[in-house]
Amino acid sequence: MRPDLLRPLLGTLGLLIGFTLYALAGKLSQPWQSLAIGGMFAALGLSAWVYARGERWIQVLGLLLIIYGLLRATVLR
Repeated sequence: MRPDLLRPLLGTLGLLIGFTLYALAGKLSQPWQSLAIGGMFAALGLSAWVYARGERWIQVLGLLLIIYGLLRATVLR
């Protein structure tokens, strides 16, 4: 497939996987629930940072997701 046609399919698949993982992590007991959800946000931020390749607003969004993920895993309950 051409990359232009594959991108929406991969985006939809990624959303389905993300929502499924988030729902499964929500069933865990504390503190594992906060650690798992925080880790997912931090991983999403890290992947956004790597994907950005010089686009500053995506890097800022990635950094905010990393910070929120770390706070969610450690402080926010």
